Amino acid sequence: MWNVESMGKIVDDMIYRSTTTISPDVRALMEKAFAEETNDTAKSMLQAMLENERMAGEKVKPVCQSPGFPTVYVSFGDKSLPGCDLKKVWAEALVRGTNRQLLRPSMVHPLTRENPGDNSGVGVPNFEIDYVPDQEYLDMLVSFKGCGAELANAMQIFTVAKLEKGNDYAGLKRWVLDAVIKGGGKPCPPAAIGIGLGGQMDVACKLARKAVSVRRWDDVNPDPLYGRLEKELYEAANSLGIGPAGTGGKTTLLAVKIEGASTHTAIAPAAITFHCWTARRAGVRMYPDGRVETTL
Repeated sequence: MWNVESMGKIVDDMIYRSTTTISPDVRALMEKAFAEETNDTAKSMLQAMLENERMAGEKVKPVCQSPGFPTVYVSFGDKSLPGCDLKKVWAEALVRGTNRQLLRPSMVHPLTRENPGDNSGVGVPNFEIDYVPDQEYLDMLVSFKGCGAELANAMQIFTVAKLEKGNDYAGLKRWVLDAVIKGGGKPCPPAAIGIGLGGQMDVACKLARKAVSVRRWDDVNPDPLYGRLEKELYEAANSLGIGPAGTGGKTTLLAVKIEGASTHTAIAPAAITFHCWTARRAGVRMYPDGRVETTL
């Protein structure tokens, strides 16, 4: 088990890694996009993004001026209980990270906009906790998701008819691509989108966020239908010519990720969340014997 001090050191390192670099899977996708881009303006934009990320790591500076909003995903079992108050550990670590200038103080009251100046506040960070009884390790991943990209998000309660299931889900596809078009260069492309399907609206939104936060952006969905839709939407979005920062070119999206849950027969909730290219994530797997492995 882990005490406050040992857990705090692990969390501090996760904040350091996730604010000064982008995750390795996304860096590889960015490098691939740069190598394949033929539009000179788009290619120079991708080069600037990659150089920015390299310099941030070297100089131990935030890869983006905005820290985004942190969500921590945790799963554990009976044999891998945290042994300390994880929410308290993370809240205190965010304040330390802000004091180290790894994070800009951006957390404010939703109405008064009062800013405590240290990224503390109600619900910061957001936590998603999964209890898996037989799991013998603790998984923890943090995602700092940019909030400029949040302005392009979309939600919809479809009826079965509007999904156009009989026409290969043409209604759903049009809605997704329309969101990409409306977003344009605002969500800091090349972006990734998470699509959550099912449940009620709250479930769809959580699934969308989780899809683009927890999964590797270069993975393949094990569900054949979702995997096919991911591929088709990815290809369609990249044919739009929006490109890096809206400058044109081949790469508007680096990834499309879909997660689903069962829903009521009368509805088909869907949510889209955009994630900018600065995929600031870090993950660890922790074992009761004290071993800690980096997972992202």
